Amino acid sequence: MANLKEIRGRITSISSTMQITRAMKMVSAAKLKKAQDAIVMLRPYSEKLQELIQNVNSSSDPDQISVYAQKREVKRILFIAVTSNRGLAGAFNSSIVKELNLQFQNNSQYEIEVLPVGKKVYDAVRRNRTVYANGSSVYDNLNFDMVANITEGVMTSFREGKFDEVYVIYNKFVNAATQEVTTEKLLPISMPENTEPQVETDYIFEPNRAEILDNLIPKSIKTQVFKSILDSVASEHGARMTAMHKATDNAEALRNDLKIFYNKARQAAITNEILEIVSGAEALKNS
Repeated sequence: MANLKEIRGRITSISSTMQITRAMKMVSAAKLKKAQDAIVMLRPYSEKLQELIQNVNSSSDPDQISVYAQKREVKRILFIAVTSNRGLAGAFNSSIVKELNLQFQNNSQYEIEVLPVGKKVYDAVRRNRTVYANGSSVYDNLNFDMVANITEGVMTSFREGKFDEVYVIYNKFVNAATQEVTTEKLLPISMPENTEPQVETDYIFEPNRAEILDNLIPKSIKTQVFKSILDSVASEHGARMTAMHKATDNAEALRNDLKIFYNKARQAAITNEILEIVSGAEALKNS
């Protein structure tokens, strides 16, 4: 049969693809463990920092509001969108771009800029959206200081009134198979009024509440952004591991179908050759 060679080539190609997807799954599974440990260890610290700020703020002078908690008329909004630099992770990147476009539609009356963290979201917005800065380089050496430098620029812009609100959009890590697209308000920070301290403690403040809050609040904001990126990294490896697992299964099913088709075609070709030989022998016998 004329297409047997083509089918053999497709089977070989699919087998090679299976080896690649299986290897990528194993690599993502190994990286996922490290990324998962990092976000699991950071979350309690971030939550405790928020709790501490609320406890310190609960009895402070209401007239002394942090510049990062000041609410003003919304005219300009910044969205920090976090994706990855690479693809092959299912809907991991596209879900963030979809959520970002939805936020543009829902806030079309405001001036909006985007700080893309990840090449995938940067490529999606650089042509038709206003880009505040490209934060994709943070993945070259991901650490708290790198993220803090980017966040410091955002905080400075907020203090100077360039933005009235700042949001961060990222994939929150739930487990290897589940990631939740999350939009969190970064600035202005939420400072509930008349909030009772969660821990009944007679604090002695040194030097004073105002200076303590001035130190804690910027650190909390930077930690929140860092946590969002670590969440995204863990989600990326989980999504890629799941996507490569499904790709391997689909490739295996396709390869099995092609093998069955190949065997049937080969059997038909052999049968035709036998029939031709028998027919030729009969023709010679009759002549």
